[in-house]
Amino acid sequence: MKNKIDLTDDPQTLFLDPWQDEGLKLLREPDFLWRKRPAAKISGFGVSKHPQINQKIRSFLDSTRRQRKFSAAIEVNTVPAVVDDANFRKAAMIAKGKLVLSGASGTRLLNAYRWEHEAADFDPEKRLGDYFTTCQSANVASQIPVETTFLENDIHFAVVCRNTFNFYHFIVESLSQLTVLDEVGFQGSIYFHYPNSEEKRRPFAEAFVEALFPEFAGRVHFERAPKDYRLVLTAFDMTTAMYQAPAVRTDGIRKLAPRGGAPLDLSTAEGQEKLGMNAVSSALLALRTRALKAIEGRNFDHLPKRFFVGRDDRSSRNRPLDGQDHLFEHLQLFGFEWVVFENLSPLEQIAIMAQAEMMVSPHGAGFTNMLFANPDAYVIELGTLQTARYRWKEFWPLAHAAQCKYVSFFADFNTDDPLQEPKFEVDGIVPVRLSDEGVAQVMSFIVTVLGHTPKMPSKATLTQLGRRVLQTGAAMQAITLLEAHADKATGDLGLCLLKADCHKELGETKSELVALEQAYQAEPKRWQTLIRIFWCASNCDRPQVVRWALSVLQRDFPERYENFIRNHDWVRFVA
Repeated sequence: MKNKIDLTDDPQTLFLDPWQDEGLKLLREPDFLWRKRPAAKISGFGVSKHPQINQKIRSFLDSTRRQRKFSAAIEVNTVPAVVDDANFRKAAMIAKGKLVLSGASGTRLLNAYRWEHEAADFDPEKRLGDYFTTCQSANVASQIPVETTFLENDIHFAVVCRNTFNFYHFIVESLSQLTVLDEVGFQGSIYFHYPNSEEKRRPFAEAFVEALFPEFAGRVHFERAPKDYRLVLTAFDMTTAMYQAPAVRTDGIRKLAPRGGAPLDLSTAEGQEKLGMNAVSSALLALRTRALKAIEGRNFDHLPKRFFVGRDDRSSRNRPLDGQDHLFEHLQLFGFEWVVFENLSPLEQIAIMAQAEMMVSPHGAGFTNMLFANPDAYVIELGTLQTARYRWKEFWPLAHAAQCKYVSFFADFNTDDPLQEPKFEVDGIVPVRLSDEGVAQVMSFIVTVLGHTPKMPSKATLTQLGRRVLQTGAAMQAITLLEAHADKATGDLGLCLLKADCHKELGETKSELVALEQAYQAEPKRWQTLIRIFWCASNCDRPQVVRWALSVLQRDFPERYENFIRNHDWVRFVA
């Protein structure tokens, strides 16, 4: 039996369209295809030692915010399905001879198709785009079929695994699939099918299954692909299926997409990637709920609430983060402990995140546990421009699921030439180098959000820190920071506006107005401040201030006043 996937054919022949093709039926009519949910606080900052690298980091972060970050997160449904003539090959599933596009497995199949045809005499991206556009049009009046007949009791449930040695891929993509069985009353056996050799299998996979799904004890099996089934149950993650869905079913998502850049088009790789980083599957949310329920009533007081996640090889010179000793020395002063996730049981890994105040760690698979973080937790990642480009987006869905504060500091490459950006396809993910200056920036942020007040040497560093703290949802701590540096903030336009932004974030309109008036006094020639004073005073019922702002705008900036009146005609009556 061959464990190969042939991608040489055209998409229409290769990929299963569940709205049109036979082979896959849902076990029930889904309540939703997708729905809106609140987004997590996700932030990134450059802390490179080198200005040119920081500029690249800022440029990437700005374009991500403007062109890729949705105004809300998307929950995509994952539902139980029955598959006829199912074949598990490598890390994919085939139904009646066609590849099933389900979740991460579907994304990898599409990427593999693109790579397979890189040297072809046609554009594989255009061919895929045409296929998805055709599907979207053809499926307007169609529904994915639902299984209405009784399924035999001995039917198995099978899961596609990318592998059984990568913690992220197993927990997020594979383990989460078991949650669809909660609504089925399943009595059969469960099979995880994976392509890697037995030697690469890691015990964490079985351990997490046993800890979170004890009701399946004795019925869970790990079996290497290939494997064939006449009939099998599985989980159908509809994220990739949304590319084939009628456009009317996904129109609402376009309203959540950023206005910067090209309009969201789910028939393109760019649009699909944007959706993926802003979407979280219902199965992942269900896994979080199940995990938190599993630790209820248990005592985990022995676990720290502030911790640095590292490796259990501190005596080794081969460290993944150059500068971690210096950083950890400072972290210890504020009650941080050294934690190695691999040394904790599955329930301890869940509990430490559920009760965490702050986690700090170099980029790595350990951020998978962000899924279990409480909403008030700060999960701080230390990475590089490379991890920002290639790995950052993969952890966004976990942050959205947890609703925590996911903060990434992008530092330098730990290479011979840190100014040369590594090539991912050649060098893989390279380690991080955190300079002393980088440590200072990270620590000043950490101590501020923890309620301490570092002494900032200049207005520039104070502004930078205040902006970062505010951006990550700690407006009150940012105000405390600014008030502790009143000697620098008083009379400074930028710092006064920053304080106004903090009060606005907290809904403190009157205090915002005071800060705006201070900003105007610091720089009377800035007309934008007067406009903002007008709106703020209107919101907190200060008619005298409203009239004053308009009169000064008319006197000192007559053209701006006329434009403002033209766009808001009702303001004439206020004036």
